[in-house]
Amino acid sequence: MPTEVPQVQTSDELFSPVGRGIELCYQTFGDPDDDPLLLVMDLGGPMNWWDPDLCRALARQGFYVIRYDNRDTGRSTVLDGRVSRAALLRAFAGTRTRVPYSLADLADDAFGLLDHLGLESAHVVGVSMGGMIAQTMAIARAGRVRSLTSIMSTTGKRTVGWLHPSLLPAMLAGRKPGRAAYVRSSAEFWKMIGSPGYPQTTEQVEKRAAETYDRGVSVNGVARHMLAVVTQPNRGQRLRSVRVPTLVVHGLADKMVHPSGGRATAAAVPGAELLLIDGMGHDLPPDLFETFVAAIRRNAERGERGERGSGA
Repeated sequence: MPTEVPQVQTSDELFSPVGRGIELCYQTFGDPDDDPLLLVMDLGGPMNWWDPDLCRALARQGFYVIRYDNRDTGRSTVLDGRVSRAALLRAFAGTRTRVPYSLADLADDAFGLLDHLGLESAHVVGVSMGGMIAQTMAIARAGRVRSLTSIMSTTGKRTVGWLHPSLLPAMLAGRKPGRAAYVRSSAEFWKMIGSPGYPQTTEQVEKRAAETYDRGVSVNGVARHMLAVVTQPNRGQRLRSVRVPTLVVHGLADKMVHPSGGRATAAAVPGAELLLIDGMGHDLPPDLFETFVAAIRRNAERGERGERGSGA
């Protein structure tokens, strides 16, 4: 007889004030007495980009999983103001550009959510921009990060983790209004950056895009995220001070963040584990959920045992 899959306690979507007029929408999976695991999503990515099946699989491995919408995404606070195309182009060119907020501000939002939940520390997993936020958290307040997992991300150094030039026009292109147009253009873009070795169906991609639109999409919010990413500092030197167990995961077919970004991150953090995956692009394909869960659990156990990097 097939083994019955245990049910995972799942909260409704809740809201947390985190300071500076920002309120984050979040959701939890699993037992609050288990190891807290904070999931930090990508540029423009609301919490639904963390697949519920992945969240439940992590919860079954003994994690109290917390996913949330970053500011300017989904149901979290969306700021006012318009970002000009000229400002984005200046930032991409490396010209000094004034930004509404930084990755450090987004890291402070995450700490504010942990405060709201009464958590002194958590294992932190971030994807792309979320990986940059997670790295920033580990640098800024190491005592609050039990372990760090940085997925398809980079150090902020411009000579690593670069964007494939073919993607820039799509990144900067305007989008037609309406749900159908958003779903269509998003599906086209995800096909450009997704995992060629683990392709998702059109139905899967369009479903995620529709959920994203229904949660709330801010064009200027995405642009503000872009500004925060493009103007980020090079964390390479400061990552050398990180002593929490660190896992770096990167797809070798990633066009959004070149694998050199993952290699540089792993090289910077003493004792970091580097997991490179053939055929993986800039997404989290369901076929790799088991791989992700096992690697995150293994890294977290290093943290629970009090292990640190080789430079400790």
